[in-house]
Amino acid sequence: MTEPDFIQYDVSIIRPAVTHEQIAFRGRDLSSTERAKVKKALRTLHSLEIMAVNTYRFQITRRDEALNRDLIAAMCNEMTHMQDFAVKLYEYGLRPSLFRWAWWLVGFAIGFGSRLMGKTAILKTGVFVETKAVHHYAELLNAADWDEATRRVIEKDQADEGGHIQTWSRYLSELS
Repeated sequence: MTEPDFIQYDVSIIRPAVTHEQIAFRGRDLSSTERAKVKKALRTLHSLEIMAVNTYRFQITRRDEALNRDLIAAMCNEMTHMQDFAVKLYEYGLRPSLFRWAWWLVGFAIGFGSRLMGKTAILKTGVFVETKAVHHYAELLNAADWDEATRRVIEKDQADEGGHIQTWSRYLSELS
C-alpha cells in the first residue's frame, strides 16, 4: 500500500468513534488557491465514496454466506468514509458537489452489473475499484496542505481500502 510504513491503522474497526470535540472549523486561513485544492480533493473523495457505497450495496444478495457479510461490512465502512468527507467539507465551510447523484448512478451500475455476472466478477470488481481508490487517496493526500486531523482521516480511510483489497483477494484465491 502507499501509506507510510510507520502509520498503522486497525482496519478491523469499521466505524471509528467521532467525539464532539473532534468537530472543528478548519482551513479558514487558507489562501483561495489552497482552499480550491481542498475543495476539489474533498469533493472528489466524498463523491467516490458515494460510488463505493452503492457498488457494495448493489452487490449484496439475499444469500446467507460469508461474502455477503463482508460486502455488508464493506458497505458500512464506505458509508463511514462518505460521512468522514461530508463532515470535512462542512468543517472547511464547503458543500458536497451538486452532481454527487451521478456517482450514485455509477456505483449502482458497477455494483449491479458485477452482481449479475457472479461472484468472481464481484470480487474482481472489488479488487480493481479498491486498488484505484488506494492510488487515488495517495494522490489526494498530496493534493492539498491538510491539517493533521484531516490527514489522519484520509490515511485511515485509505488503509481501509487496502483492507478491502486483502479481503476480496482472499476470496478470489479461495475460488481458484
